[in-house]
Amino acid sequence: MSTADIDRSRLSEAKIIVVKVGSALVTDGAKPRQDWLNQLAADIAQMRAGGREIILVSSGAIALGRSFLGSEPLKKLEDKQAAAALGQPLLMAALSQAFAAHDLPVAQSLLTLEDTENRRRWLNARATLKTLLAAGALPVINENDTVATDEIRYGDNDRLAARVAQMIGADVLVLLSDIDGLYTADPRVDSTAEHLDVITELNAAHDQMAGASNPASGIGSGGMVTKLAAARIAWRAGCATVITRGDRPRPLAELLDGARATWILPPLSPDKAREVWLRGHLRPEGALLVDAGAAKALEAGASLLPVGLVQVEGEFARGAAVAVKGPEGQVIAKGITAYSSADAARMAGLKTDAVEAVLGYRGRPALIHRDDLVLESRA
Repeated sequence: MSTADIDRSRLSEAKIIVVKVGSALVTDGAKPRQDWLNQLAADIAQMRAGGREIILVSSGAIALGRSFLGSEPLKKLEDKQAAAALGQPLLMAALSQAFAAHDLPVAQSLLTLEDTENRRRWLNARATLKTLLAAGALPVINENDTVATDEIRYGDNDRLAARVAQMIGADVLVLLSDIDGLYTADPRVDSTAEHLDVITELNAAHDQMAGASNPASGIGSGGMVTKLAAARIAWRAGCATVITRGDRPRPLAELLDGARATWILPPLSPDKAREVWLRGHLRPEGALLVDAGAAKALEAGASLLPVGLVQVEGEFARGAAVAVKGPEGQVIAKGITAYSSADAARMAGLKTDAVEAVLGYRGRPALIHRDDLVLESRA
């Protein structure tokens, strides 16, 4: 299959796509590259019209805000955080202007490393993103540079974009770069470097080809090394990654038309990869006992609702891994619970519309969403 065929099939069949753009594409000095952002907005609007859900991960806040702090390089963490605070409104204003032409509202979401590593915060972040997508908005994600410390930072938005793709179950991660993919060597200094169209599994040889972070870029923190690191995260989540040039008038449209790119293809789909991860990594901290009706519904692919819950075993917090036991006490599934053991016990046997009155707040409809549940019968 040619690269052009992969471009068309992967992008046209994708349900969820995460697009990451770097500072060099978004900004020109201290100003947004509004014309380019307008073209990107046209691309994304067109893809959404085709039934795809899009999440945009955009750098650029620090680049836009740094001029307010003088001409000296930003060396201290607090200087970069201040620049991010100054530049983030400018970035969102430029994006809002670009997407307003397509009647597409943009929604800012600032994440830190803990938001994608802590299960409880991961659930919160994912639920927010899904709500925004369902409302027809375009989530625009950036690392929360104004509060993140060196110890809890991604440090680049390539890896953040990959974690978002993993979190949301994306089919494709698009990394728009200043180069059209991975070469066997740096093509800027080696005329014999060969372009790699398709990679099915990344290895140490690919890391050597990537070299170091991009020394030619005066802004941003990425390079091919971080893009391959991001691709590994996406690969394990069943998400394909494509690296291609972003400095084109219509980068996504040209990618769909077969523009040169490097595709990194996983062996599993996002659904299957998530199932494998859940099966291999979850260690139950408690158990939920369900009735026969709930057990049958789970086998058919449903979420676990409060009405089917009979009893709670153990003590656990929201976001914990729990076992699900059938009427005879046998483990039939395990998953990540959306409620603590105390709240789950209060909800047992209730219909969804009665839960709010008992708990005093409006929670999520399911105790365990089907995306966070794996059946023992399919082991």
